[in-house]
Amino acid sequence: MLASLAATSLLALSGPRSNAETAVIAVGYLRWMERRPAISLLDQQPADDGLAGAQLAADDNNTTGQFLGQSYTLIDKPIRAEDDPVAALRSLGSQHVGLVLTDTPADIVLKLADAGKQSGVTIFNIRAPNDSLREEQCRGNVIHVAPTRSMLADALAQYLVWKKWPRWLLAVGSHPDDALLADAYRRSAKRFGARIVQERTYKDTGGARQTDTGLVQTQQQMPVFTQGAPEYDVLVAVDENEVFAGYLPYRTWDPRPVAGSAGLEPVTWDASSESWGGAQLQNRFVRLFHRRMTGLDMQAWTAMRMIGEAASRANSADPAAIMEYMKGPDFGVAAYKGQKLTLRNWNWQLRQPILLSDGRNTVSISPQPGFLHQVTELDTLGMDRPETTCKLR
Repeated sequence: MLASLAATSLLALSGPRSNAETAVIAVGYLRWMERRPAISLLDQQPADDGLAGAQLAADDNNTTGQFLGQSYTLIDKPIRAEDDPVAALRSLGSQHVGLVLTDTPADIVLKLADAGKQSGVTIFNIRAPNDSLREEQCRGNVIHVAPTRSMLADALAQYLVWKKWPRWLLAVGSHPDDALLADAYRRSAKRFGARIVQERTYKDTGGARQTDTGLVQTQQQMPVFTQGAPEYDVLVAVDENEVFAGYLPYRTWDPRPVAGSAGLEPVTWDASSESWGGAQLQNRFVRLFHRRMTGLDMQAWTAMRMIGEAASRANSADPAAIMEYMKGPDFGVAAYKGQKLTLRNWNWQLRQPILLSDGRNTVSISPQPGFLHQVTELDTLGMDRPETTCKLR
């Protein structure tokens, strides 16, 4: 510790390196521009969602990098559904970018990974929660900063079981992503001893979710949708497309708490998080971008900080050297979550605590007390090493 402080003091005394000595680390961001409507106007996705978090982390990296002869540049590359993501990746490659963040859907992440492998590019998945990306479709050149659906479901399941609310009514949306998340909750219930007393499907019939009146979606439909259920402790909503879950709290037939996609939600970050220096991070973010920090912002921030941490420890701006250190046993990154975050070396998923938020407060943080593991309690969230089907290539 004293040696580390001494080294830091010497760096501070020596001052920043000259421009001639500075090595530029260029990081690309393939940013998904497609937006879907949200139930609440308060939940509309900011135009710079994710990008702002990456920019803040680039600034943080440059604060340290100036003493190490390293400078970080973030190259924003917006893409839409009609665009060719591989062409966008090649465009970044022409600018000598070997490290790329992306918040695209899972199928595009796979395309980027396969195209990037040919040119030695590493992809940082900061959004897609698909377990398949870490399992049967895993790739050796993809780092998963976003948690999986199974990690999120396990985080909520642990808390509900800890609270002794083991009987769940599972309300599932009608989209394919909802089916995948429902599978994760079924697995979590079995894993931790909860019981799904009944499942109900909410059909998405379309309509303007932001303008439909409460008479259509809430006062009448939600109580009827939940009427006549077997005795249950909590309603677990599965609604990744934000079609109906936000209408459930305070509108169920029986007076029961709502969790999952509304009510008590498992998230990677929340604007109310203030522990372990989180308030300072949130305040810096608000000063710069004049809005609250989202989960996607935090995942982008974490990815950029992972790159900065590995580059400083490896003392190199070479993407290959950066990734060699990041995939090594000594790597870890601080992310305002109370402990060092590390990578699972069987599928390159970032281990991380999951916050449980009600939209105004951080109610709890998983892993919960009493859920033990022989290596790290963080591996009680999501697919553990004995369960994995990943064969990295």
